Amino acid sequence: MTLFIWDYVLILIAYLVGSFPAGYVYTKIATGKDIRNFGSGNIGSTNVKRIAGSKISIYTQITDMAKGLLPVFLVMLILRYQLLNISPLLIYFVALATILGHNFSFVLKFKGGKGVNTTLGASVLISPLPVLISVAIYFIVKKGFKFVSLGSMAIAVCLPLSAYFLGYNQYTILYFMACALLIFVRHIANIKRLIKGSELS
Repeated sequence: MTLFIWDYVLILIAYLVGSFPAGYVYTKIATGKDIRNFGSGNIGSTNVKRIAGSKISIYTQITDMAKGLLPVFLVMLILRYQLLNISPLLIYFVALATILGHNFSFVLKFKGGKGVNTTLGASVLISPLPVLISVAIYFIVKKGFKFVSLGSMAIAVCLPLSAYFLGYNQYTILYFMACALLIFVRHIANIKRLIKGSELS
């Protein structure tokens, strides 16, 4: 695959969009608190709900998903109407760039969230059925075990597996494997707390 100049520009834009720390900003505006110092310390919607309430949590979740969706949608439009000379595989790199922006935001000195909502937003236009299946599994696992983190890791497992069994191409499966790896890496602390029995619900 040969990357063109616009490919790099769009990847950078996607990273910058993903870097907007919605949970941190919204919680700071609503409560004056730095969310990184409370609860699990994460900037995602689950911890926002603990610190700033359900309303701010919903705003955070919508924004984090939109961060992933909008750059992918832009690339799809460019490809469909041939507006720029870009690689057809750029969509996967842009999706990953938004997730990496959320997980390692330059705004927060390359720290950030766990990327689940951004992964779902970035992926739903690429492969909607695996995303829908994974979200359904998330709610089943969360209801059964009462831990959001377990549900999130179930999403990580389900995305590549469902893409594989549904016959998606190798690029989509590899993309979902990369997403799964990022989710598990960002949940290492949660895994340790689950083993110790001290995980937050």
